[in-house]
Amino acid sequence: MTEKRPLAVFDLDGTLSDTRHRLHHVASAPRDWDAFFRAAADDPPLPDGIALARDWAERCDLGYVTGRPERCRRDTEDWLAAQGLPAGELWMRDDTDRRPARVTKPRLLQRVARRRTVEIVVDDDRLVCDAYRRAGFTVVLADWMPPSEALEEAQEDTGRT
Repeated sequence: MTEKRPLAVFDLDGTLSDTRHRLHHVASAPRDWDAFFRAAADDPPLPDGIALARDWAERCDLGYVTGRPERCRRDTEDWLAAQGLPAGELWMRDDTDRRPARVTKPRLLQRVARRRTVEIVVDDDRLVCDAYRRAGFTVVLADWMPPSEALEEAQEDTGRT
């Protein structure tokens, strides 16, 4: 049996995709989460994140972990393909999961790590990166998009992305 290459796992929002054009949907109450996620299909790519993913793809299989809900799977897969990124497994939160990203994402990845070697994880959320490190993963903080309070709140407080 041939052993699979290790995984390089990339977050989407704020790591590979630029969410700034849709943050207005969640910047103030009432938040329009449906519009926020619908607009993800139009996210511009973040060149630094895309380049890093392509670099890691030379030595690892790529996987993608996101706090986006499962109902966004088709748009997310289409977006990844449109960026010319290698196909890889995509791990998403259940549509009803409202736990903070720092809880949800490491748990998703720990299940993956039971069957695959995870070489590196790249994410823009500092709290998620800290949780990944505590779980034993090697992490790169994606710091190429300016931080957004609205996105940080969405990732942490409301458990939406």
